Amino acid sequence: MNLATLFGTLQTKFGKQVESMHAEHGDEAYIFLGDPNIRPITEYLRGELQARLVSVFAEDRRSREGVFFNYYVFEQRGDTQFLIVRAPVPAADPRFPSLSAELPAVNWQEREIQDWFGLTAVGHPNPRRVALHDNWPDVHPLRKDFPIDTVLPPFEGERHIYRPALGEGVLQVPVGPVHAGTIEPGHFSFAVAGEPILYLQLRMFYTHKGTEKLFEKLPIHKAVFLAESISGDSSFSHGTAFCQAIERAAEIEVPSDALIMRTVLLELERLCNHVADIGAIATDVGFVVANAHASRLKEMLLAANEQLAGNRLLRGMVCIGGVRRAWGAWQVELLRVAIDAFTREFRDLVALINSSESTRDRLEHTGILKPEIARDLGIVGVGGRASGIDLDVRRDHPYAAYRHLSFKVPVYQVGDVWHRMQVRIDEVQESISMIREAASRNLSGQFRVPVPPIPPNRCALSAVEGWRGEIIHWIRTGSDNRLERCKIKDPSLNNWPALVEAVQGNIIADFPVINKSFNLSYSGTDR
Repeated sequence: MNLATLFGTLQTKFGKQVESMHAEHGDEAYIFLGDPNIRPITEYLRGELQARLVSVFAEDRRSREGVFFNYYVFEQRGDTQFLIVRAPVPAADPRFPSLSAELPAVNWQEREIQDWFGLTAVGHPNPRRVALHDNWPDVHPLRKDFPIDTVLPPFEGERHIYRPALGEGVLQVPVGPVHAGTIEPGHFSFAVAGEPILYLQLRMFYTHKGTEKLFEKLPIHKAVFLAESISGDSSFSHGTAFCQAIERAAEIEVPSDALIMRTVLLELERLCNHVADIGAIATDVGFVVANAHASRLKEMLLAANEQLAGNRLLRGMVCIGGVRRAWGAWQVELLRVAIDAFTREFRDLVALINSSESTRDRLEHTGILKPEIARDLGIVGVGGRASGIDLDVRRDHPYAAYRHLSFKVPVYQVGDVWHRMQVRIDEVQESISMIREAASRNLSGQFRVPVPPIPPNRCALSAVEGWRGEIIHWIRTGSDNRLERCKIKDPSLNNWPALVEAVQGNIIADFPVINKSFNLSYSGTDR
C-alpha cells in the first residue's frame, strides 16, 4: 500500500485523529496523530497490514511545541519502509494508553518512558520502575529541564522487592548483581524446587550511564565516539547506526568504497563475537578444548581488525560521511589471507563440536524458547532466528553494501541452546562469503566525503543488524551542529525477557549455558 492510499484509508477509518502524513526519507514515513490514543491505529496496522511494532520511545518537545511526543515505529514484512506514528502527550495531562497487555514486547520500553519522562502508561500490567531503581528520588532525567550535571541526594527507601518463593521445598537463589567475571551488574533471582527452575526474576539497570542524555547538545562529530561506547563488543555496529542516522538527516551520500568497507567491518565484528560465543557455550558444558580453539580463532580476527582499523574492537574507524582511512592493497591481501586461514580452522572447530555427543546431549532441548513466545516478546537477532523469527535488517532494510551481496538468513524452529549455536555457525559461514565477495572488489576510490553543516530540526531513523540483532538509532538534530535527541535501542533490551522464559523447567546448573546462548549486553541495556 503506497503512502497516499494508506493516509486516505487511515483518515477514513479514524477521522481527524490522523492529522497528516509526511515522508521524511524514501524509506521513512511519519503519521502525525492529534491525540495520544495509539491503540486503534496499532490494532489496524498489526491486524490489516501485519505490521510489527519495532520500537516505542518518547521526546520532550514542551519548550518548542508545548507537548511530549511518543513515537511508535512499525515495519511491514516485505516493505523496506519504516512507518513511524507520532502521538502527542499533553504536558498538563501526561498520560498515554499502554499496549503492553496485548504486546509484551513493549513492556520495558513503555516503563522506560515512565521513568525517563514522567509520562504514565495507563493500563500497564506491571507499571513498576524498570530503568530507575525503586530507591531513586522522583526525577525524570530525559526531560529537557533536568540539567545533566544534577547531583542527586543519597538514595533512601526500599530497594527492589522480589516476588517471594512460596511452597514447601521451594527456595530462592540469588545470583548477582555483582558477578565473578568481567560482566556488568545484573541480578537474577531464581525460585527452585530442588534442581528445576520454577521461575526467574531479572533486575537490570545497575550501571545506567545516561547515554541518551549525554547525546543532547553534544557536537555531532564527538557523538560518534559516544555511540561507539554504548556496548563495547558492538562498537562498530552502534557507530555505524549513528552515522547512518546523521547521514540520512543531512542527505549525505556515502561513497561506495566506504559502504563496502563498513560492510566488511560489520561482518568482522559479527565473526569475532559469534566464534567467541560458540567457544563460551562449549566451555559452559565442560568442553574447554573447543573454547581454546575458538579463542585462538577470535585472536586471529582481532589481530586483523587492528591492521584494518587501528583498533582491535574497530573503534575510531567509522565516521559521518564514510570511514576515517582507506585500505592499501596490503591490507586487503591481509584480510583475504586471514579469512582463508579462519575458514579452514573454523571448519575444524565445528567438526570438533559436532563430534562430541556429550556436548550435543547438554545443548539439545535445553533452554527452549518457543516460537510463539518469541513472537509475543518481540525477540530479535540470534535468539529470535533460532525460534522461528525470520528477521534480519541486512535483508529487510538494506544498508551499507548489503543490497549488492547475496546471503541467506538461517532460521530454525526448535529454539534451544543447540540451535542458537547453530544460527551462529551458519551466520559465520555467510559472513565469510560476504567478506570474500566484498574484498574481491577494487577499493581504490573515495572513502569519505566532506560533511556539511547539519541542518537543525531534522529527524532520521537508522537500523543496523548488529551481531546480537536489530539496533535502532533515531535522532533529531539541533542548532550549531548539535543533537536535540538520540534514541538508542540495543537488541538486548528486547531479548532479556526471553531468558526468563527459556530457563523455566531447566535445572539451575544449565542456567550459565542458557544465558550464554543469548549473550545479552548489560551495557547496551543500561546505556
